[in-house]
Parts: sequence; structure tokens; C-alpha cells
Amino acid sequence: MRLSLVNLFDPWGSSLCTCPVKYSLNPYTGCSIACRYCYATAYIGEKPSTPKKDVVRRLYRDLLRMDPRIPINIGTSSDPYPPEEERIGLTRRILEVLVPQGRRILITTKGTMYATRDIDIISRGNVAVTPSITMLDEKWSRIVEPHAPLQRDRIEALKAVASHGVPVGVRVDPVIPYINDDPSMLRELVSRVWEAGASFIVTSTYKARPDNLARMRRLPEVGERIYRLYREKGVRVNGYLYLPRREREELLKPVVEEARRLGMEYATCREGLTGRYWFNAKSCDGVHLIPSRIKPSGIQGSKRLLGV
Repeated sequence: MRLSLVNLFDPWGSSLCTCPVKYSLNPYTGCSIACRYCYATAYIGEKPSTPKKDVVRRLYRDLLRMDPRIPINIGTSSDPYPPEEERIGLTRRILEVLVPQGRRILITTKGTMYATRDIDIISRGNVAVTPSITMLDEKWSRIVEPHAPLQRDRIEALKAVASHGVPVGVRVDPVIPYINDDPSMLRELVSRVWEAGASFIVTSTYKARPDNLARMRRLPEVGERIYRLYREKGVRVNGYLYLPRREREELLKPVVEEARRLGMEYATCREGLTGRYWFNAKSCDGVHLIPSRIKPSGIQGSKRLLGV
């Protein structure tokens, strides 16, 4: 049944996607975080975060048609906590609709407002969070994720929600050659998010598309090296350029091995790496972390909002 605001998650035709069935909800179109490596710009374009129209009404109407057993992943292509969210509060309004009805929610973000502003509602609901924390090097973070909070602030946000009992996983994603691929840094990153309260890690390597590779090529110091590496060695898979398997394994080993050493669950994302060495979790995206605090109920909303 066709929905208006929410969609069944579509991994853009990737045969390597192992995500369980879930709904995708993006309150904004475009994304002001403006990550240089972003995959979604091929679909949503390079533009600031813009709130979608008539979101609350459309959400209520979609809920009448949605299966309450299927989790909702907020932030699959456009970050739900861009700088604009502090003023607009659209993600907050969506949570105020979904949480009381017992909907199962996974929030994926580079933002921190889920902890600094929305912890009151998140901690009461069937909500888990998988923040993206890609590196400890703040210099490179500012370059490749120019409008995202500092990595240390993201770790503090993780720590804050975990202390309130919210299940947290972390996306160390993507691992990019010459930028955040230092094995000791990756191990330290996993150790620090584990100490902050994360119980799950999902990781993947950078995959090149024409638009994001052109942006990466313009990076200082290493841009040409990244460009040549992917143009010369890249293997085309589902419309992306992947590094050869052996090189991807070497990039991801520090993350996987440190997670296993610490007793964390872990997974790889769209890498085609199978077996328990690379995948030791109940889901690759973290939906298995979602708690059951509120029993799902019927749709609550005015006739005006429901459009009935």
C-alpha cells in the first residue's frame, strides 16, 4: 500500500544489503551536514536541510496503513538532526507522534540533539540510537563532515543517552583510505565508544560514486590519492566503485577485532563479507537494539490530522 511520507527502506538496488525489513523516515530533504563522501546526494542532491511539507498530517495518515511490527529508521538518507532542527523541531514533533503509540524506532544521526534536547522522550520510548562516529581526528572531521558536531561531542551525546538506559550502537562508517584508516585510531575509537556505553558497532568502507568521488578529489593533501586509488583499483558493484575485497578487509579488521575483543556485537554494511568473523549481531543496522517499553496502541490523533 502506497505511503506518503514513510517508505519501506530501499537500499538503492544493492544486492549486498542485509538490512531487515524496516520503514525509512526522513523529516528533511537535502542535508546541511554536507559530508563530502555522502552517497545520498546522488538521489537527494546537494542542498541544505529543508523540512518536508505537512509532515505531521502525512505521518498520521501513513500510520493508518503501516505495520506496527516493522521498525522505523529515522535518518536513512538525510540527517534528522541538522543545525536547522534546533529552530524547526521537526524530528522532535515526529517523535512526539510515534513514541506514545509504541512504534519501534531507530535513530541514525551525526547530530547530538537527540541527547541534549530529546532525551526526555527518547528514554521513554521503544527507541535505540545509532550515531555515526567516524574518527577521532577532529581536523579531518571538520574537512569531510563540515557541518557535523565534533566527534568528541558525539561521544558525549552517546554517553548521555546510554546513562538514561537508551540502547546505543555506533556507525564507524565509512572507513576512508588516507583519512580515518589508521588501525590504532580505529581501535581506540571502538574502545572509547564502548566505554561511553555503546554495545554494537557497524562498519563499512567508503564506496565511490561519481558525485562523491569528485568531491573527495578536491580534498587537501589526499584527494588525488583517493581519486586514483578508486579509479585504478575500484571494482564496480551495484553502481558503486568498491576497493578489492582484500583491501576492504584490511581497512575493517581493526574495528571488527577490537569490537570482538571487548565483547561487543558487530557487523559490516554492504561489504559482502560473511561469516561470524565479519558479522556477529542480530541485525546489521541495530534495529535489534530497540527496547520494548511501550505496548503498541491504536492511532491517536484528531480527525482533522488524520484526514478522515
